[in-house]
Amino acid sequence: MRRVVFFIICVVCLAVLSGCKKQAPSQEKKKLTIAVIPKGTVAEFWKTVHAGAEKAGQELGVEIIWKGPLKEDDRENQIRVVEDFTSRGVNGIVLAPLDDTALRVPVSNAVRSGIPVVIFDSGLKSDDFISFVATDNYKGGRIAGEHLARLLNGKGKVVLLRYEVGSASTSEREQGFLDAVAENPGLLVVSSNQYGGVTTETAYQAGENLFARLKNADGSPAIDGIFCPNESTTFGMLRAFQDGGHSGKVRFIGFDSSSNLVKGLETGAIDALVLQNPMNIGYAGVRAMVDHLQGRPVEKRIDTGVTLVTRENMNDPEIKELLNPDLKKWLKE
Repeated sequence: MRRVVFFIICVVCLAVLSGCKKQAPSQEKKKLTIAVIPKGTVAEFWKTVHAGAEKAGQELGVEIIWKGPLKEDDRENQIRVVEDFTSRGVNGIVLAPLDDTALRVPVSNAVRSGIPVVIFDSGLKSDDFISFVATDNYKGGRIAGEHLARLLNGKGKVVLLRYEVGSASTSEREQGFLDAVAENPGLLVVSSNQYGGVTTETAYQAGENLFARLKNADGSPAIDGIFCPNESTTFGMLRAFQDGGHSGKVRFIGFDSSSNLVKGLETGAIDALVLQNPMNIGYAGVRAMVDHLQGRPVEKRIDTGVTLVTRENMNDPEIKELLNPDLKKWLKE
């Protein structure tokens, strides 16, 4: 009889232990998965944003999935990426919209499916997001316009080479620049309706076309200053400057940073760069999402800062970090 009782007790204990083992995985806290979707994946700006997102992911213990279109004009691709992550049921989406209107529906669908969205870098004409994490782009454009006015002593002919229709961030920079220039009666905007497009090559061609149209009888540029509102337009225009032999003849202010733009600043081909903090943009975007998912309050608008960089301050420690961030520490490249 005792053997029978002992056998029954053993069977019950094994069943309890087996049940505990089956329940263990469900009792473990599942790691959060955050999809981070940039406008593009080629430019150094986006690589730095990626590094900031990965830094946040590692520090906060969440999985980061980085995926976006190759080119910054592929709206359909970005829409498909958002829809794919919505179908997969990630915990949150951190998105830099290529178009402030075209991405409204996929973002709304994600939110209706229970997936919160943080918008970063460039705005969206919608309120379906937890927070907007970005540079004060209008302020960045004003900084460029004010500095160009100082360089030209408030007099001269200036050009704005725009980026791409539908890009909210660069549109705000362009407007900020034009508003600052308009406060100087001696400055005349001779071209502000040309777009450089999303690649260096298209911006280079636009720059060449501008110089061909706006030149003096001796072939020299008939303009005194130029502003370009992002990395690709700035680099494309830099190449047009250099190939046309115009370096140093026109005051030139760009936006964002890359190794080529830093060299241009060092040599004097570029007078100044207005810099965002892309590492902080990526980090703060992920941080805002994690705070929301874990029940902490999140500000609706998070300003990640903007800085004017010249040859005079480019070697300051904080500026050097902005110009040459350590990407290898966070990216597996």
